Amino acid sequence: MSSAALTEKRLKTFTWIITGLVLVLVGLMRRVKIPLPDGMDFSFLPPFYSTLNALAAVALLASLYFIKQKNIKAHQKANFTALGLSILFLLCYVVYHFTTAETVFGDLDGNKVLDAAEAAAVADIRPVYLVLLLTHIVLAAVSLPFILYTFIKAYTEQFEAHRKLARWVWPVWFYVCVTGPVCYLMLQPYYQ
Repeated sequence: MSSAALTEKRLKTFTWIITGLVLVLVGLMRRVKIPLPDGMDFSFLPPFYSTLNALAAVALLASLYFIKQKNIKAHQKANFTALGLSILFLLCYVVYHFTTAETVFGDLDGNKVLDAAEAAAVADIRPVYLVLLLTHIVLAAVSLPFILYTFIKAYTEQFEAHRKLARWVWPVWFYVCVTGPVCYLMLQPYYQ
């Protein structure tokens, strides 16, 4: 096996390990809550990690612009920026959800229960929020290994394979980066 093939094989194995770990963490964070010491509060994280997601979307737009201009170096920098912002987003998101109770869309009194009156008040918009949230979560989970594979193809100089993957991966990644902040803005009135 050539050195390049071995490198690609190791990177693919790493991709599946990372994907598995992320999926386990995301699955656990809804069930496991880590108590924080008195005075410690991560309530500042949702607007922060939503901003990171929005900045990743901007970096992805820059990446697309630069590749259309055939500016490979700027394209690479924009992609590394988008990946770095997405990784930082994921870390903040996991920390927040492991340490903080869920916020329920429409829960005006903050008791973590959507009563009949609250449900009626958001009946028109809640389905929109839930569709955006569900597609955001599912596509984020599904796209992760493909985002990493697209990077691997570029890193191992398999540019045609990189282009073929990027045509499908870029729009999904961009959608995830945009819908995250949209979901935050919709949920923001219900944070306590």
